[in-house]
Amino acid sequence: MSTVTLLALLGGAIILALAGYAGSLLMKLKKQKELQEQHRKLAIQKRNANIFENVVLLCQAGMQEQCDHSELAIRLYCIMDYLQEDDRIDVEKDYPALSELYHVVKDMPRGDERQELAKQDRMKDNLIRTKAEARLQDAIKEEIQQLHDRIKPQNQKIDIKMI
Repeated sequence: MSTVTLLALLGGAIILALAGYAGSLLMKLKKQKELQEQHRKLAIQKRNANIFENVVLLCQAGMQEQCDHSELAIRLYCIMDYLQEDDRIDVEKDYPALSELYHVVKDMPRGDERQELAKQDRMKDNLIRTKAEARLQDAIKEEIQQLHDRIKPQNQKIDIKMI
């Protein structure tokens, strides 16, 4: 065997070894990406399950009239905006009364900011809010029940397991 042939065989062996190593790295990278995607989906499921749990509690509070409909509309509208992927709910389309009440009261001051308003301004906001609540009361009660019935089974079907 000549030196050139020996060097060619050695070069080919090195190239083959490097190609095998590169292939194994690509396989590890693919596996790692798949694992990252599974973890991302699991994190979204956990987050959605937590949101579902809170929505169920809010709906129950609304059905038992433990909080007023304006506060409920704000809380439900905002928390459901954080649902991700297939569990996303279009509040505007699916729950128009809740959405309408939310849009009426969303910019009204709350808490300490409300206390700093002049009494006349607070009374004006109260009038607008109570009129909207009275007008939408029956529809909101129905929508809260529908939302509760829609979310409760989803909340129970999410099986969160470690990967």
